[in-house]
Amino acid sequence: MLTSGLSRASTLRHLSRRGVAATALLAVAALLSACTASQAEPRRPDGAAPPTPAAAAPPPVAQLPGGGTQLFPGRRMVALYGHPDTPGLGVLGEQGIAQSIARAKDLAADFDPVSTEPVIPAFELIATVADSAAGADGDYSAESTVADLKPWVDEAAKNGVYVVLDLQPGRADFLSQAQLYAPLLARPNVGLALDPEWRLGPNQRHRAQIGTVTAAEINKTSAWLAALTEQKNLPQKVFMIHQFRTSMISDRQTLVTSHPELATVLHADGFGDPGTKMGTWNTLHTAPGPKGLWWGWKNFLDEDTPMFTPQQTVKVGPTSPVFVSYQ
Repeated sequence: MLTSGLSRASTLRHLSRRGVAATALLAVAALLSACTASQAEPRRPDGAAPPTPAAAAPPPVAQLPGGGTQLFPGRRMVALYGHPDTPGLGVLGEQGIAQSIARAKDLAADFDPVSTEPVIPAFELIATVADSAAGADGDYSAESTVADLKPWVDEAAKNGVYVVLDLQPGRADFLSQAQLYAPLLARPNVGLALDPEWRLGPNQRHRAQIGTVTAAEINKTSAWLAALTEQKNLPQKVFMIHQFRTSMISDRQTLVTSHPELATVLHADGFGDPGTKMGTWNTLHTAPGPKGLWWGWKNFLDEDTPMFTPQQTVKVGPTSPVFVSYQ
């Protein structure tokens, strides 16, 4: 029994010494930790904690071709219209990328002497083409891929050329087609155009009637594009709507033009002799519509008889077109 008691007392003294040692080690560790924290977060002379670092500033907004982040006023755009490698759809398709860039620059230079604003060359690039065949998706619209159009957008950006992607949606809606090209629309030099002439109803076919679209559908598309522009910290974008008959856009007066991320352009597409073209232009100006619209004009190389000169184009009045395209 005595041996057992001595063994227990010895064991207790041993554990006690181990407890003291462990306590000492913990105290040393705490002291070292406090010293490290003191070195990592030095106190100010008044004893207050250092200020919280300021959040990193957002990256600057990318510049538009020609400089700046707001489109209009302050510039005019002159564009080649068409689809790559398809001469029948416009002058853009009559030559390759490099030659199209040179042609767009030459065309813009023709406006320099008669424009009070700097003139920026542009492409109006048909991304989805109205098709006589329904296609696998049944929408009567042939959609180019992002990969198809990317070389044009890339070279345009390198050469100070703005690009507007044009949609001819058939039985699809404008928003779903616009979303196909989000990777390109996320570029600072790319805007969007809607062509209601080629917006079909459920049982309609191209060329059997003129297409039409509701202002509500246009507003959904502009809201999406404005949100994308804000999210990607992009400069203001061209948001263009083609029209040559008042019936092509229902409830036009309800179009939303208040998105600061977008410059909404109503583009007059009429062709023919000067009297016919001016009749279309004036009708579109006097029809009910929202405030805040900019105006565009199209010159047709073959169908206009005769075609307006650059000087005549910029002076059509009552407003001078900020976007002029050539087809």
